[in-house]
Amino acid sequence: MNLKGKTAIVTGAGRDIGRACALKLAAAGAAVAVNYFSSSDGADATVAEIKAAGGRAFAMQGDMTKADEARALADRTAAEFGGIDVLVNNTGGLVARVKVTEMSLEHWNTVMDLNVTSTFLLTNAVLQHMTDGAIVNIVSQAARDGGGPGASVYAASKGALLTWTRGLAKELAPDIRVNGVCPGMIDTDFHNVFTKPEVRTAVAGNTPLKREGQSDEVANLVAFLASSDGSYITGANVDINGGLLFS
Repeated sequence: MNLKGKTAIVTGAGRDIGRACALKLAAAGAAVAVNYFSSSDGADATVAEIKAAGGRAFAMQGDMTKADEARALADRTAAEFGGIDVLVNNTGGLVARVKVTEMSLEHWNTVMDLNVTSTFLLTNAVLQHMTDGAIVNIVSQAARDGGGPGASVYAASKGALLTWTRGLAKELAPDIRVNGVCPGMIDTDFHNVFTKPEVRTAVAGNTPLKREGQSDEVANLVAFLASSDGSYITGANVDINGGLLFS
C-alpha cells in the first residue's frame, strides 16, 4: 500500500482504532492530520511517532459535531499539506447503554450527533478540498446485528452511517471512493468501558478465529481501502469480526 505524497485526516486518532489508522497511513507515506476530542496525550504521542519515523503530521483538537470545528480541521489540513486525499471518519461512540423505555430524546440526539452528524459535517467540509481520493467510514458490526443490550440507538446510528456510505459512494463516483469498515469485537477502550469481561470472553470464544481483533488489523483494512490497492472497491461495508457474523 503506497500513499506517498497523499494527505489524510483521521478523526478520533488519539487512541485505539483511530491511532492505529493514523500510524498505518503515515507508514504508507501519507501526511496525517490527527484529530482528537479529549485524548490529547495520545494524539501528541501519535504525531511524535509519525515524525520520529520521518513522516509529517499535526494534532488538532476538535469536536466534529460542531460545523465550525469540522471546517477548521479540513481547512488547516488543506492549507498545511496542500490538499486532502483521504478521510477516515472514526469519531463516534456508544455514550451509555440505555434501554429504549428509559431513553431520553437528549440521549438519542447525542448518540446520533456523535456517530452520524459528525461524519456528515466533516465529510462536507473535506469535500470543499477533495477532488479525488477515498473516504473510509468506521461503522460497526452493530449496524448488521442491532448491537448488544442497551445499544439500539448506537446500532441505529451506525446503520444510518452504513447506508449513507452506499449513497455517498454513488454520489461522489467516479473520482472519490467511499467505503465503510464494520469492526466486531476489537480490543479497545470501547469494550473496556461498555462490555463486561465475561461477555468479551464469550464473544471471542464464539468467533471462528477464537480471539478478539486488534486495532492494527482494522487499520490494515482501512489503509487498503484508502489506497490504490482498493481502486475498484466503493460502496462496500467490509466486515472485520473474526468470522462471528457474515453479511
